[in-house]
Amino acid sequence: MKYLYSIILAIILAYILVMIFIYFYQRNLLYHPKENNYAGDTIEFEYKEVFIEVGQNIKIKSWFIEKNLKKSKTIIFFHGNAGDLSNRIHKLNKLNNLNSNVLLISWRGFSNNPGNPTEKNLYQDAMRSIEWLNSKGINNKDIILYGESLGTGVATELAQSNSFHGIILESPFTSIADAAKIYYPYLPVNLLLKDRYDSIKKIKNIKIPILIMHGKKDDIVPFFMGEKLYQMANEPKFKYFSEDDDHMMEFNDDLLNAIKVILNINS
Repeated sequence: MKYLYSIILAIILAYILVMIFIYFYQRNLLYHPKENNYAGDTIEFEYKEVFIEVGQNIKIKSWFIEKNLKKSKTIIFFHGNAGDLSNRIHKLNKLNNLNSNVLLISWRGFSNNPGNPTEKNLYQDAMRSIEWLNSKGINNKDIILYGESLGTGVATELAQSNSFHGIILESPFTSIADAAKIYYPYLPVNLLLKDRYDSIKKIKNIKIPILIMHGKKDDIVPFFMGEKLYQMANEPKFKYFSEDDDHMMEFNDDLLNAIKVILNINS
């Protein structure tokens, strides 16, 4: 019996140690700035590299494709939790074919930017980037918020102001807590989590046109999460659910046509 108690005690201590590790290391598990997927694409667009001040002594590297600031809509692109600006070249090559300006920002801690990524800091990076566009004479009503994966949580947060032309969510999650429970079902996620990006609780606050895009073969953020967000979203809402896409969706003509609907919808 004493041996059994020792085993139980050892298991409990090991579990507590795992929870302590996860609590303090969780942001390293969520944010992957050094990951280098989708590399090697050739740039087929003209852009300006700009540095947007988002905090004291913090400027974030961004790429700006400028078409027509007064006549064209502007897409601000919030990327996901991995990689740098160059990992989105294949997407920008396609977005460049639309009649819109595009601002792709990189988060603090990514693309060699100073600072650390957290939920609060990413919201601030996004808001300061909107203000940068405003300083160029671009009104919010002419801005489309585009979120990719983790960036969907940021786009959803900002869209609650309902001052923008529209919002596009690519491979969105309902919340980080929901996603974490899939990967760590043995942990008290709600107790441990620091950054929540609770989109499912915010989606009903969004009254502007919304497009939700998700691949049914997504093995990172399950398709049912994008589908649930779509079901909860207010009209006018649009969906592009691909049978064959995984987490990083193929920017083919069908997907681009779905984006055009949001670009061309009447304000």
